[in-house]
Amino acid sequence: MDLALWFASRATGLVALPLLTLSLVLGIVAAGRMASERWPRFALAALHRNISLMTVLFLAVHVSTSIIDPYAGIGWLDAVVPFTSVYRPLWLGLGAIALDLLIALLVTSLLRTRISVRLWRAVHWAGYACWPIALAHGLGIGGKDSGLGWVISLNVCCVLVVGASLIVRLRGGGHPDTAVRRAASHGGR
Repeated sequence: MDLALWFASRATGLVALPLLTLSLVLGIVAAGRMASERWPRFALAALHRNISLMTVLFLAVHVSTSIIDPYAGIGWLDAVVPFTSVYRPLWLGLGAIALDLLIALLVTSLLRTRISVRLWRAVHWAGYACWPIALAHGLGIGGKDSGLGWVISLNVCCVLVVGASLIVRLRGGGHPDTAVRRAASHGGR
């Protein structure tokens, strides 16, 4: 049973990274107001929301199986309070920070209609921190499977996809009225 828990924890962590990557990329695309006739903004928003929820589901299983598995002796508190675990405190602490940020993103998204747009947006900027922290957690805490070619390729692909989406976003690719809105918000400057 312990081996099954270990495999479940590793597998769900390895699946959660590309899901988190896709969620971040869709968020970047949505923030840039990028859309097309084939993929209108409402479809991108729905896909972002569903991928984000799937990410949360895989992370819930990842964290739960890590805690239930007696090998590392990780407690529920260790999963949410950074750097308190006796098992690889730095790397597990990074995982706890990423989880805490993700919980904040989830809670503010669920409360989006009840909180200010400014607060929601400020918390959603945490998504840009959550992803690299989660990536560092996976790279640092991984066992022998971290050196496998396909795991390295998975990590490299995730980094390349996020990097490419950030470049596109920073270059200003997006909806045609984005520049007009930006200029209007800066007083026509």
